[in-house]
Amino acid sequence: MSTVIEQALQARLVASSPQRESVAATLRYDRRHPFAVQMAFPAPATLEGIDVSWEFSRELLAAGVDEPAGLGDVRVRPFGYDRTVVEFHAPEGVAMVHIRTSEVRRFLERARDLVPEGREHEFLDLDQDLAQLMRDAC
Repeated sequence: MSTVIEQALQARLVASSPQRESVAATLRYDRRHPFAVQMAFPAPATLEGIDVSWEFSRELLAAGVDEPAGLGDVRVRPFGYDRTVVEFHAPEGVAMVHIRTSEVRRFLERARDLVPEGREHEFLDLDQDLAQLMRDAC
């Protein structure tokens, strides 16, 4: 069984202009990092023209589908019938994208099949993480 789940999706970039631009994005979940999800945007979708990836908690994404969640750099909230808004706050500004809630729910279900909620700690490799930390410290 694979330890990584990736799901491509179309996101709508919300801007100050009335027209919303569709951008490609990918949600990613790796069993080796069981508490986190990543949302990645390819270079053409970013202002800097480079690939950008945000990592945040799986729990935040799951909570934000049903009610506003998050106080930090990433905030998630429902919007309308089948949309979820993900806000990314950085010193350069705020990026806000709309994604289909059904796609987020499908992604979260696949992640739960891989690592059930509440059992994330069973998938941590603390020895490997400590060894990596020690290598990085040298």
